[in-house]
Amino acid sequence: MQDEGGRITVVFNGEIYNFQELREQLSDAGYPFRTSSDTEVLVNGYLHWGESLVEHLRGQFAFAIWDSVDENLFLARDRFGLKPLFLFERCGDIHFASEAKALFTLPNISPEIDLAAVQTYLRFRYVPGPNTLFKGVVKLPPGHAARWKSGVFETWQYYTPPDASARSPKPLPKDPIGGFLDILEESVRIRMVADVPYGAFLSGGIDSSAVVGLMSRHSEHPVQTFSVGFDDAEYSELGYAKQVAGIFECEHHELVVEPDDMIDHLQGLIRYRDAPVAEPSDIPIYLLAKEAGKSVKMVLTGEGADEFLGGYEKHLLEGVARWYRLLCPSPIHDWLVSPIIHSLPYGSHKAKTAISSVGLLDHKDRYPRWFGALSMRDLNRLSSLEKTRDVGDGVCFQNGAGNSLLRRLLHFDQSSWLPDNLLERGDRMSMAASIEGRLPFMDHRLAEYVSALPDNFRVRGRTTKWILRQAMQRLLPAEILNRPKVGFRVPVNDWFRGPLKDWIRELLLESGSKTTNYYHRQRLVKVIDDHTRGRHNHEKLLWTMLNLELMHREYSL
Repeated sequence: MQDEGGRITVVFNGEIYNFQELREQLSDAGYPFRTSSDTEVLVNGYLHWGESLVEHLRGQFAFAIWDSVDENLFLARDRFGLKPLFLFERCGDIHFASEAKALFTLPNISPEIDLAAVQTYLRFRYVPGPNTLFKGVVKLPPGHAARWKSGVFETWQYYTPPDASARSPKPLPKDPIGGFLDILEESVRIRMVADVPYGAFLSGGIDSSAVVGLMSRHSEHPVQTFSVGFDDAEYSELGYAKQVAGIFECEHHELVVEPDDMIDHLQGLIRYRDAPVAEPSDIPIYLLAKEAGKSVKMVLTGEGADEFLGGYEKHLLEGVARWYRLLCPSPIHDWLVSPIIHSLPYGSHKAKTAISSVGLLDHKDRYPRWFGALSMRDLNRLSSLEKTRDVGDGVCFQNGAGNSLLRRLLHFDQSSWLPDNLLERGDRMSMAASIEGRLPFMDHRLAEYVSALPDNFRVRGRTTKWILRQAMQRLLPAEILNRPKVGFRVPVNDWFRGPLKDWIRELLLESGSKTTNYYHRQRLVKVIDDHTRGRHNHEKLLWTMLNLELMHREYSL
């Protein structure tokens, strides 16, 4: 879109949720509007505020603005990285796109693997920004803007997640829970403004149930809800989702995923993501988005609640880890505890991950390990690649002076785990199915409100997401509020021991494998054998290696 005089041109991916408020301000300042689109707010907003435009926006966005008079290109990405923006710089030129594959259509730019990023991928199960697995291709980080002018390219950070620094002492609001609920409800309401049919992804957990409950307050029609599950009841939350849909009289849809769906869709999803599919749940989310796309063009989801409100078990255990390391120093942990952990049976996977994580002294090792990634020692035992540089030592490990253990871990979640893994999944899988996902819990005003409260409003005793549970007591039944967290888990551990066992061996061990030389052969064989024979659960590591292999095949790397 251009302004009336043709000076300003914008290309834009995303949604500006406060565009009506900004449009009013800009109209009062004398700027003409020819459309009702939020894109035109970017055009006139840039003419009015210049590069500080981003500070006025409330939404999810990646955009580029060209000023033909100043011959200046301005790029920006939203505060938490909900929308992607890839960059390739060469010889004073800057190329940008919403997908990495678009850059490979340019002359003399072809996909080439970055081996240092491969090591980091094996360690984290994703590549922390701004890097990617492609050499020379980087991501503009969340909360960053950039300028290209006269062949000079520079970037800067315009927004830092509030948990990056210690909480400033200030008096509590008169009604902190009511204030939280007001902002959350507003965040849901403004994301329901759309000129297309919309619905919600509903798992039956507290996050998505809260979103659906609040949507029902502002919808003239029954909310359309969409849930996915599996035949294995241990991994399926369809019953809980159906219960919530009934409470709010939703028009409910269910989908069941089978093991064959993994093989049928995985390669294509790697092509959509331009990266390994880091989480098995990408596949059911894509299939659910395809199913939802038959009825709606936009969905609200509960993504982000855990990373902003402290919803994982690790947010409880991080405080315990400090005391554990005092009572059990690293030499004792390595000599005495580690062998015991290793001898635990196959079904003790969660306990093994938790105990091994609390024993890691370095937070750069510990933070990724909470989600089942490899420690540096385990990575060195597995990988045969020569260590060149560590592409994981970026902004994700900043630790503000005096900051609490919880806030430090949440900042890692918000600046690395979310934008470079979960949000990539949500955006690519929904857009691949031609529907848009909107995330009320990731509103920056909500994040700032919660961050200004003491830590125990998020984690209190053994209770996670305490403030959300308190706020939802009048909206959700006790069995939804208090049930154990299941998470969106896919039974790949069983599938890798059963229907997909031979597929794993063929991809990683046979002569056609493109990545087998990345590993010490003996260790690789042991990892596969230990899992398939039920000795140790290596589902996350096997999934990581499987996807790396399929990506190499997809891009002929």
